Amino acid sequence: MTVKIIAEKCDKAAGENKKLPYTAYLVEYKLEDKITYDIAIADSTVHLFDYYYDKYKKDFIKFSQAGGLANPKLWNNKQAPVAQPPKKGKK
Repeated sequence: MTVKIIAEKCDKAAGENKKLPYTAYLVEYKLEDKITYDIAIADSTVHLFDYYYDKYKKDFIKFSQAGGLANPKLWNNKQAPVAQPPKKGKK
């Protein structure tokens, strides 16, 4: 389960970039009482939600699909994926 953050603390207009892959999501959350945006890719939306909810808890607002049109297999970004913290097992 990996989440790849393309852009952190960017503006909302960055999510409308047509060169992004169509699997990218614009994530909205509060940081220090200010609404902040990230652009991220994950294996599934469940993994994306888990990553951001674990990180920001109640300050997580929502995520929506970014405006990208590029095929994810052909799209190339130079950043390494961000590893998700390990989950605790059930007791």
